[in-house]
Amino acid sequence: MSVSSVGSSSSSSVVSAASSGLGLGTDDFLKLLVAQLKNQDPMNPASGTEFLSQTAQFSSVEKLTQLTQQYTDLITSQRVVEATGFLGRIVGFTDAKGNPASGKVDSVSLAPGGPVLHVGSVSLPLSSVGAVLG
Repeated sequence: MSVSSVGSSSSSSVVSAASSGLGLGTDDFLKLLVAQLKNQDPMNPASGTEFLSQTAQFSSVEKLTQLTQQYTDLITSQRVVEATGFLGRIVGFTDAKGNPASGKVDSVSLAPGGPVLHVGSVSLPLSSVGAVLG
């Protein structure tokens, strides 16, 4: 009976899958590790160093994922602070018809795409502001 070895190529695929956002979590990693132990070639077992390496790689990917989320949260917070700085100020922007327009920012709301400035009856994304006029 031939048993194929599960070696370092599986660790790189776990790291690739986790970093590509397929949603592999700690439980999934442990299941894969147990499956690897069960299915390894008894005549050529994987070394403890390989398992430590895989664990370290998974831990690194998990920390990078957390860091990415924290960075995204920081950018969102920064954009909200920037948007609230426009309250009461007159901004220049391009309206829906492509014409230059300006008006006083009355309020700010947070939409899924980021902060939205409300200038009179016009709602415009923060990125649409071309100038601060006053």
